[in-house]
Amino acid sequence: MDDNGLDTLGQTIVGALPGAAIGHSIAYGQLTVTIDAAKVVEVARFLRDDPRCRFVNIVDVTAVDYPGRVPRFDLVYHFLSPALNARIRLRAEVGETTLVPSIIDVFPGTDWFEREVYDLYGIVITGHPDMRRILTDYGFDGHPLRKDFPLTGFVEVRYDDDQKRVVYEPVRLNQEFRKFDFLSPWEGADYPVLPGDEKAGVKP
Repeated sequence: MDDNGLDTLGQTIVGALPGAAIGHSIAYGQLTVTIDAAKVVEVARFLRDDPRCRFVNIVDVTAVDYPGRVPRFDLVYHFLSPALNARIRLRAEVGETTLVPSIIDVFPGTDWFEREVYDLYGIVITGHPDMRRILTDYGFDGHPLRKDFPLTGFVEVRYDDDQKRVVYEPVRLNQEFRKFDFLSPWEGADYPVLPGDEKAGVKP
């Protein structure tokens, strides 16, 4: 479907769902519709059932973190319409405490996707029959795809030979962070000047 067809489709969706579909845009040959997160079930059902849409495949549900913005997250849904040979993206702005209705009754395939969004971003989906973590371990602290989550995490997991079991311990960095000035690829080594070092002005 070309951009004109996508624009017509976007206008159709926004016109048919006042208050639920807020606006639309087209980029890189894909239609994005901005929606009210509280009405995502209504929008998903329309996309699936309306003969002008027929978006019968759920491709993905994910999120994007904007820590400095209020509301903080974009919740993103991707659908495919084989009949139209087109894809559509739904985008909803949600905060850290926003409760988003599950669309599992409309698209059962969102089961694990919605659990993943909760696990990795902390966005709570209501009405899901099994809303628990899916990728991280039991008792995991935090949500690892948030941009303020530390790269090292909070705990490390290892098998203890003495205790004969898996143990959880606070993260320990066994080597202090090194500081590089990035002037030479050989920085830190006790070599004479090597080919390429002159580009950085390194002297023996």
